[in-house]
Amino acid sequence: MPEGSVLTVPFQLAGQDFLALNGGPQFKFTPATSFFVTLGSEREVDALWKGLSEGGGVLMPLQRYDWSDRYGWLHDRYGLTWQLSLGEAEQTIVPSLLFVGEQHGKAEAALRRYVEVFEEVFGDSRLEGVLHYGPGEEAPGTVKHAQFRLAGHTFTAMDSGLDHGFTFTEAVSFIVHCETQAEIDALWERLSAHPEAEGCGWLKDAFGVSWQVVPAALPEWLADRERSERVMAAMLPMKKLDIGVLERA
Repeated sequence: MPEGSVLTVPFQLAGQDFLALNGGPQFKFTPATSFFVTLGSEREVDALWKGLSEGGGVLMPLQRYDWSDRYGWLHDRYGLTWQLSLGEAEQTIVPSLLFVGEQHGKAEAALRRYVEVFEEVFGDSRLEGVLHYGPGEEAPGTVKHAQFRLAGHTFTAMDSGLDHGFTFTEAVSFIVHCETQAEIDALWERLSAHPEAEGCGWLKDAFGVSWQVVPAALPEWLADRERSERVMAAMLPMKKLDIGVLERA
């Protein structure tokens, strides 16, 4: 990207932290990772749909479905996909993983692996429910809908055997803030499955999902321009991040 252009933008939506990165054209958003938003009134659903769909496109029209009186799936003008639904939920915005193509049928194995790893390292991680496709439905026995919790954060997952023509990409990743090097080491050892995809704390797991495993203090270190240049210079050659080296920088 051009010198002087914006690199990162941290922001918060409905209590959920996000970090946007201007990373160039290499990776594209796909519906394999979307954000499921649960709202308490039709007015809220309709207003958010109107705002997000402007300049975007509809994947599933906003209407009544078996699972919701008001639901729709869209991509916004930037290509990011959202599922909006009327209902009640403790966490308003929930990441949703769609296992398609080569990853079809692997949703349950993935979420059980994630729960196992995050419970071991952080606790507060569990499988909250799995609904499978039944006889006569698409790919019986695969995941129709599942909900799980990782370190206190809710996720959902599902399989789809349809020919979608997309899968997970690095355009969406999940940042894990670690207090200790032992936490970084444990996650890296258990999740990273593609050495060629490793860099600057990023890894890709066996199911194609990308994670950023970083020190919890990293945002503070990068907030100050003078310190951030030293930290970035130390971080760029790394694959797995070394907290000690970054602290000294």
